[in-house]
Amino acid sequence: MGEIEFYTNLKSAGKNLVDLLAMETRFTEIPSTWHVVVVDIQNSTEAVADGKHHQVNLTATGAIISVLNLVRKEKQSTEIPYFFGGDGATFIVPALFLNQIVGTLDNYSLHIKRNANLTLRVGHVSVAHLIAQEATLKIAKHKLTEQLSIPVVLGNGLKRAEEIIKQNFEENEAILFEKDLLNLEGMECRWKKIDPNQSQNKVVCLLLDAVNETDQRLLYKEIIAQMDILFGTFNSRQPIKSEKLQLNFNILTIWEEMKITLVNQNWFYLLKKWISTLIGKFYLNLSADGQHYLQQIGQLSHTFMMDGMINTIFTADQDKIDSFVTYLNQLEQNKKIIYGIHITHASVMSCYVLDRKTKHSHFVDGTEGGYTSAAKMFKVKLRALQK
Repeated sequence: MGEIEFYTNLKSAGKNLVDLLAMETRFTEIPSTWHVVVVDIQNSTEAVADGKHHQVNLTATGAIISVLNLVRKEKQSTEIPYFFGGDGATFIVPALFLNQIVGTLDNYSLHIKRNANLTLRVGHVSVAHLIAQEATLKIAKHKLTEQLSIPVVLGNGLKRAEEIIKQNFEENEAILFEKDLLNLEGMECRWKKIDPNQSQNKVVCLLLDAVNETDQRLLYKEIIAQMDILFGTFNSRQPIKSEKLQLNFNILTIWEEMKITLVNQNWFYLLKKWISTLIGKFYLNLSADGQHYLQQIGQLSHTFMMDGMINTIFTADQDKIDSFVTYLNQLEQNKKIIYGIHITHASVMSCYVLDRKTKHSHFVDGTEGGYTSAAKMFKVKLRALQK
C-alpha cells in the first residue's frame, strides 16, 4: 500500500519553482515497481495541418479524464502524476493500476479511431526497465498555484519511455470495444478562444530540453528565473484570466465534444448540453458560485509542466518575446538546449469538471497548433543534433 500512495504522500513544495530547482534533495526516486504509460496521437502534426487541432486536443484531454476517472473509482484519494502534451499524455502509475489503465486507454483508442479517425498509440514501460537502461527518473511535487500542485520530473526517463513505446507500437486489431469501459464523465470543452490581455498581446507555447541530462536542474532554474525577470511571475504571465473567459454557444463545438464523450451521437444530449451552456452564461455572470468558479479556473489550469523538459504556455508582449528568443538562441548555440516555440494570438482550453466548487482541472494549449506546432520545430532541431 505504501508504494501505491508514493506520489500522494509526497510533500508539496510551496517554494517558487526556481527555489525548488535549487534543492536537489527535494527530488525523489520513483519506485521501480511503477510504470510509465504513454498515449499519443500518431501523425498529430498532419492532423493539425488538416484542421483537426480541436479534435487532437479533445482526444488528449479525454485520455487524461479516462485514467483519472478510473483511479477515482478504484482509490478515490490516490494521486498519480500525469502530463498533458496537446496531442497526448504521459502517466506514472503504480503496478496495481497498470493493467486497468492500459485496458481503459486501449479501449478509448478504439473509440477515438471510430469517432475521430485518429490513431492513438498506447504503451507502457516499467521504471525498473528504464533504470536498467541507465535512464534517470526523479520527481518532486510543486505547488504551482494556491490550488494546483503538479509533478516536476528530472531525468530523461519519460523521454526514453516514449521512444521505446513509439518504436514498438503496433495497432492491435484483436481488441474489441467495450462501451462500459468508456468513462469520460466531467469532460467539457465549451470556451471560446481566450485572448491575452492587451499589454501581453501574444500567447507563447514553448518546448525546451537540456542537451545534457545532468544540466537539467540548474539550467532549467536559470531559464525559469530569466522568464520571471522578463515576463513577471507565473500568475502574471498565466494565459487564463477569468475576465477573458467566454462560453462558446456554437453547437458544432458541442457536437465535437459529444463525439469524444459518448459511444454514439445523441441528439437529445446535444440539445441538453447546448441549453445548459446558454444557462451557464447567467450562472457565471450573475451568481456568486459562478463567479467563484471563474476565479478558480486560472488557479487550476495546467500551463506549466516539467517532465524532463520544460513545456509551458504563457502570455507576453512581442518585444519581451524577442529578448527571450535571443537568450534561448544563445543557449542553443552553446549547445546547452534545443527548443521549439510557437507564438500565436490566443489560447484554447479543455476541461475536466466533476464539481464546479472544488473538483475541476483545465488543460491549455495555443491556437494554430499550439504545442504540436512548437514540437514540429523542436523535432527538426533534434534530428539535426542527432546527425
